[in-house]
Amino acid sequence: MTPASRREYARAIRARYAKAARTAKSQILDEFCATTKYHRKYAIELLTGPPVPTLARGRRRAPTYRVQTVTVLAAVWEAAGYPWSVRLKALLPLWLPWAKRRLAIPAPVERQLRTISPSTIDRRLKGRKRRLTRRLYGRTKPGTLLKHHIPIKTEHWNVTVPGFTEVDLVSHSGNSADGEFLQSLNLTDIRTGWVETRAVMGKSQIVVTAAVEELRAALPFLLCGLDSDNGSEFINNHLFRYCEARAIQFTRGRAYKKDDNAHVEQKNWTHVRKLLGWARYDTPQAQAAINDLYRTELRLMMNLFQPSVQLVRKVRHGSRLTRVYDQPQTPLDRLLASGGGTATNVADLIRLREQLDPFALAEVIDRKLARIQQLADRRRHPTSTDAPSAQPRIYAKETHPWRAHGVFARRPPDTRPLVRT
Repeated sequence: MTPASRREYARAIRARYAKAARTAKSQILDEFCATTKYHRKYAIELLTGPPVPTLARGRRRAPTYRVQTVTVLAAVWEAAGYPWSVRLKALLPLWLPWAKRRLAIPAPVERQLRTISPSTIDRRLKGRKRRLTRRLYGRTKPGTLLKHHIPIKTEHWNVTVPGFTEVDLVSHSGNSADGEFLQSLNLTDIRTGWVETRAVMGKSQIVVTAAVEELRAALPFLLCGLDSDNGSEFINNHLFRYCEARAIQFTRGRAYKKDDNAHVEQKNWTHVRKLLGWARYDTPQAQAAINDLYRTELRLMMNLFQPSVQLVRKVRHGSRLTRVYDQPQTPLDRLLASGGGTATNVADLIRLREQLDPFALAEVIDRKLARIQQLADRRRHPTSTDAPSAQPRIYAKETHPWRAHGVFARRPPDTRPLVRT
C-alpha cells in the first residue's frame, strides 16, 4: 500500500474502531496492522489520536526560466570554460553583448539571464557537471643556496596595490623526468589575480631569470615583490641579484608548506595543468606553440573575461570554518579598482576588451590546443592505468580540455594516490 492509501484506510475505520467493543477493537486492530504493516502501538495512536489530515495534492510550479534561457546559459558557460555559478553570474553581463551577435536572444530571455541567481544556475546546469578526475604532482627539488639571504614570508599576504606576486614552475615531463623538457613559469599577482605564463626549456637559473624579466615587461603594473618556493631554480644568485638590482622584494615560502604559495598553486592548475594535462613536451616547436598561446589568446581570456573570487576572511564557529569571499571580478576590473597599473596600459586593455569577442577567443584557444597536443612526446606519455590522460582529447564542445574553472575534461579514472606539487 502507498502512504496515501494507508492514510485513507485509517480514516475509513476510525469511527468503526471508536464504537466497537473491546474484543471487536482487538480484531479491527489485528486486521489494520496486517494490512498496513504498522507497529501495533503506532496503529493505536493513529486510530485513537487526532484525525489524520488529508494532504492537499501538491501543484508542481511551472519552470520560471525558459528552455531557451538555459540553452543560452549553457552556451556561455561552455565557451567561458565552465566557471562556477557565482563566477558565471558575474561574467554574464560582460559576455551577453557578444552572445547576442551569435545567438538569437529575445528580450525576455536576456532579462532572465541578467536576473538568474547562482543557485538556480547550479540547479539548471546540474546534469552537465559530472566530469572530474583530478591529480596534481610536480618535480621541485629544494635548493639551499642563499636561503639565509632570502627571507621567509610566513604571514598572509595583505596587499592593497598590485605588483606583489607569487611565482612557480609546472613541469611537462610526462611519465619520465629524464633529459630536458618544458616547464611553465607562472607569475600570479596577489591583489588582482593577474596571471602571466611562459614556457621555458629546463629550469636553469639563467632561463628562469630571463623568463621572469619577460613576464615583468608584460605586466600592466610595476613588479614590486616576488615570492617563490625553495626550489634551486629560484633560490640562486642570478635571480637574487636580478631582484636586488631592480628593487624587487624577494621572499620565499616555508619548506613543505604549500599554503604559503596558495595563489600561484591554484593558478598552476587552472591556467596550466588543465590546458596541457600531463603530457611531455620537450621540443622547441612545442615551446613556441605553447608560448604563442600563453602570450596572446589565453592571457586575454583569463585576465580580461574570466572573473574570480578572493578570500576576504575566515570565520570559525566551533569546529566549523566558514570562508567568506568577495564579489567575482576579472583581474582587469580588480586592477581598475585598485588604482594601480600604468595608465596607458590599462586604457589600452579596456579598449581591447571592448573590441574582443570572447567566443572567438575560445575557438582560437581550442584550435591552438589541438595543435599543441600533436607536439607531445608519445614515447613518454602517461597511460590510462598510470595517470590521467596527458593529452586532453577534443570531444564535443562541452568537454573541451582547456575549460579551466569548474567541470573538467573527461579523463580515465586515476587509481593512484594523490601526489601534490
